[in-house]
Amino acid sequence: MPQQVENDHREEGVEIPLDRLQPDTLRNIVSEFVTREWEEVGETSYTLDEKIEQVLRQLQEKKAKVVFDATSNSCNIVQQ
Repeated sequence: MPQQVENDHREEGVEIPLDRLQPDTLRNIVSEFVTREWEEVGETSYTLDEKIEQVLRQLQEKKAKVVFDATSNSCNIVQQ
């Protein structure tokens, strides 16, 4: 079953519209996210590319969004 983008807390920050990100930048953000998040839950049944595609699909379907947190100077992906 595909992994859903989930967070235990509400991410504070500014939403970054997907059309404002270069494709390579978006893919790098998603890659970093899935590497970090899937490791925490111990999910290993998907390849990195499959995980990235799952999250990209959730972003395109507006089930998740990219946010920038100025405090930590970092991006994250959170549920809509």
